[in-house]
Amino acid sequence: MTRILVTVSMVVALASPAYAQLRDGRDSPLRAARDLYASARYDEALAVLNGLQPTNDGGGSDRKSIEQYRLLCLLALGRGTEAESAIAAVVTADPLFMPNETDASPRVRSAFSDVRQRLLPEIASLRYAAAKAAYDRKDYATSEEQFRDLVNLLNDPQMGGRLTDLRTLAIGFVDLASAAAAPPEPKKVEPASPPPVAASSVESRPPHVWTGDEPGVTPPVPVRQDVPRVPTLIAAQARERGLLEVVIDEQGRVTGLTIRLSIHPMYDAQLIAAAKDWRYKPAMAGGVPVKFRKVIQITVAK
Repeated sequence: MTRILVTVSMVVALASPAYAQLRDGRDSPLRAARDLYASARYDEALAVLNGLQPTNDGGGSDRKSIEQYRLLCLLALGRGTEAESAIAAVVTADPLFMPNETDASPRVRSAFSDVRQRLLPEIASLRYAAAKAAYDRKDYATSEEQFRDLVNLLNDPQMGGRLTDLRTLAIGFVDLASAAAAPPEPKKVEPASPPPVAASSVESRPPHVWTGDEPGVTPPVPVRQDVPRVPTLIAAQARERGLLEVVIDEQGRVTGLTIRLSIHPMYDAQLIAAAKDWRYKPAMAGGVPVKFRKVIQITVAK
């Protein structure tokens, strides 16, 4: 019975004067649908809209305009459940879109806002999973773009401060993906080293990254080493301890980071992002600041 009613509705729409104008080339399908809607012929307008193929080329069949008039027709016909499904499709495809006062009536904007506020957390979680998958397969350029889009979405006012832990992780992954996507620096060709000579003091040793096993070396002293808390959404799966290797340069800055024992993949990214801002009094060898490799045991607070 439903299929017969839809067919009859489409026949009526195709036979209408407004649709006859677009068939004769004197109007666009979207204009015809608008005219049918303005005449309160909602079933006919909806039949025309359902037959359109949305494009984004600036022509008459713009996706957002089509969906807007489809929503108006569905709401006018009292078909609220279908209207919500149509809104959900638009929000899922473009979660940052929100019709303004020029584009839609207060009724449409209110319905759009309600559905959008309900769906945004789920969409954000799905987009995080997609961006993380791109990162894991080393597609860093794609991952960086997706994480930046995710941060924009999580900053949306309708998020209402929800998923703050996910936002922190996404920001950390933006930095990681950006660094990984950068082209590697060209390798420097080092001149041949002269024959080794006996070293009588620390100062005569060739420059290298110290580890503290050498005599006469004072390890770096933390000035700022804030360890982030584990986000609540992953606390149950996270280890209580992990190992992070850092390389600290002669100015006390962290210039190298390696996870030696993972706490949780999501937390690891947050830890690395925080460690980039750590500062130390540099290691000293013979009264001179030197680079130092340090392995830090991380005990997280849950």
